[in-house]
Amino acid sequence: MKRDLYIDFAKGFATLSIIFIHTVFWSGQFYVPTEIRVLSLLIDVPLFYALSGLTSGGNVEKTLYRLLKLQITFMIFVTFLFFLDYFFKVFGLYVFGLEWMKDFYSTFGSKYVPQNISDVPQWQNLGNWYLHQYTNADTFPVVMGSFWYLKVYFILTVFGVLILRFFPKHINWFIGLCFGLTLIFNLLPHYYPTGQVGYVALYLGIFLAAHQLKGKKIPTQWIPFLYGILILILIILFWNSGKEIFMKMNKAKFPPKLLYIFWSGFSLVTLFVLYNRLKITKESIITFIGKNAIFFYFAQGMSSSLVYFLVVPLQDSMPWWVLMILIYLINIVLAFVIAVGLKKIDAFGWNFLELLRKKTASN
Repeated sequence: MKRDLYIDFAKGFATLSIIFIHTVFWSGQFYVPTEIRVLSLLIDVPLFYALSGLTSGGNVEKTLYRLLKLQITFMIFVTFLFFLDYFFKVFGLYVFGLEWMKDFYSTFGSKYVPQNISDVPQWQNLGNWYLHQYTNADTFPVVMGSFWYLKVYFILTVFGVLILRFFPKHINWFIGLCFGLTLIFNLLPHYYPTGQVGYVALYLGIFLAAHQLKGKKIPTQWIPFLYGILILILIILFWNSGKEIFMKMNKAKFPPKLLYIFWSGFSLVTLFVLYNRLKITKESIITFIGKNAIFFYFAQGMSSSLVYFLVVPLQDSMPWWVLMILIYLINIVLAFVIAVGLKKIDAFGWNFLELLRKKTASN
């Protein structure tokens, strides 16, 4: 079946948006106005869950095999990250000393300064990463700050494929259940569960709703109505609470609250409106990013950490918006270079595992 370049384009565009979000929310905390940081969340991770729904099916074996491959790719990446982080610490300790290392980490803000910097590998961290317990990678703090998405993706994909396989005639009921639970959690916040339950309830609903739209087109007469509802809600929120309510957007994201869900609605509606309307016929850098979205997702965590060291000396030398654009473009270039490198490391890892398989099979 011919690959739908619209899906790749949308993934690539969403990935570039994630890079922008992590530019303004991490290193951007020092200089980017809160209003810009709030606007950046218009295009965020809900798009990835919706895109997964648009490409999903009820083949359990194929889906579990794909998740297994993703888990192995993830383990190859975090193994590389672990040793890179470790060797950087050892190099810093022996060449520059403990005080320099503490000054170095203070660049990220005081909460990222490790309490004990040791030249002994913390192997338990690698084991925790394998099991999706994202203890901090000191040299690259944005990496583990990004990975909450991956754990939720694994969970909802398993639930999603089981629903699509065994309850194909009741998908709408499950969508209603997911969004109903999300509404209950928000209206009765003391019942909002800890952990991943709230995340999965919302994003599984988006995943399943997107699947129901697979191969379909939003009727033209619905488009003004859908955007009209969102704009009406926006007007009501501004009328009652002013812009102050939107300044709390990032807190409404973890876990997802109604404010963040509404804010994400603009990009989700646009995704579905353009689906089967916007025809992407040629490959581009954006579709390349979309095809390799997982490597760019890994890479942007590293690049968004590295740009801290540019922001600190430059933040007082130019207008904030010039610095933001400059850092964002540098972040994209770094992420691109790192992603290409990670693809090669991933290929090496898979070749090494295949070599081990052949060796053990021969014995």
